[in-house]
Amino acid sequence: MGLDDLYSPKQQEVLRFAMNHDYFMLINHGAKRSGKTVIDNDLFLHELRRVRQIADHNGIVLPQYILAGSDLGAVQRNILNELTNKYGLEFQFDRINRFKLFGVQVCCFGHSKINDLGRIRGMTAYGAYINEATVANPEVFNEIKSRCSGDGARLLVDTNPDSPSHWLKRDYIDKADGKTIVDFRWKLRDNTFLSKRYIQNIIDTTPSGMYTDRDINGGWVAAAGIVYPDFDRKVHYIRKDKIPEIVRHFVGVDFGWEHPGVFLLIGEGIDGNLYILKEWCKKHCSIDDWIKIGLELEEKYGYINFYCDSARPDLIFEMQRAGLRAIKAMKDVTAGIAEVATLFKTRRLFVVRDQAEEFDKEIDTYAWKEGAEEPVKVEDDVMDAMRYGIYSDKKYGER
Repeated sequence: MGLDDLYSPKQQEVLRFAMNHDYFMLINHGAKRSGKTVIDNDLFLHELRRVRQIADHNGIVLPQYILAGSDLGAVQRNILNELTNKYGLEFQFDRINRFKLFGVQVCCFGHSKINDLGRIRGMTAYGAYINEATVANPEVFNEIKSRCSGDGARLLVDTNPDSPSHWLKRDYIDKADGKTIVDFRWKLRDNTFLSKRYIQNIIDTTPSGMYTDRDINGGWVAAAGIVYPDFDRKVHYIRKDKIPEIVRHFVGVDFGWEHPGVFLLIGEGIDGNLYILKEWCKKHCSIDDWIKIGLELEEKYGYINFYCDSARPDLIFEMQRAGLRAIKAMKDVTAGIAEVATLFKTRRLFVVRDQAEEFDKEIDTYAWKEGAEEPVKVEDDVMDAMRYGIYSDKKYGER
């Protein structure tokens, strides 16, 4: 079996560099499923053997190495499970999440929370492998880097891209000199082991704009322009009499007073698509008025979920007390927008135009805030209710 059977050309490029050059930090960053973690996992094993050789030379009985992910579950999923499946390696942990491999003590940590910092302080490491680095707390990342003071210590870093102003991009990738800090950017097509069909399906189902730039081309780009560029009135508006049988309903709720409150009724069709069936968008509407609408919907459609803006737990409680199934919405902005955008891109979300007057006004002005990964908070009430409903339903609804 030749090298081409094991590694893509991009993976071979990184492998050749790592085997023939010294460095302090090697950062593989770019598109999802591009193959960067696979090569980093193999380089991790290589680094452990190299550390053992250095330790033998220096008379160190048990050198330490840091293995870090967003949390310990991510370390298991992204790295250790993959190595078990590929090489049959088994990892025996002690009570403080350490295991020994090739004569090196590997210390596993989470890096996404500041309280991970105290677990790392004080140790001397001969290297580190940091997975999913963009979600690392920068202080924890810096502490891991500082702990790598053993002779010949090196850091392997991998991540998907984020905003161009992200600290990892600004402080490390932009300062890569090809010697101390080395970076490689990955694109989806760099993974030559993926089928053309899979690659095309991913391209076709990834929303346009920021998501394509990051997830397909591996770019560190800012959100810009209209949030839902794939929305097309000729495609996504539908007449009520063209809607298929609706098998279940749910409601996205954005509370308001001086700005409009919104109930957005959404149905799942027998075809698996989602349909925005009707909006209620009103200012100065009391919770009793909203409860009345909710009870009417429940009477018509049965015991349905109301995914509500969690910023108003008092109003959620009032709805629950009235017998409605009011649930705190999942409010991850970027992930929620990505879910809605994907449905528009794949033509799985449609809107009854004559029942959604405010939707029609907001969709054209719902834009990214400059320099931030959140929309401008102006006339976005229906957009928020749509995101709350659709994303929450995906996360813990019946879909």
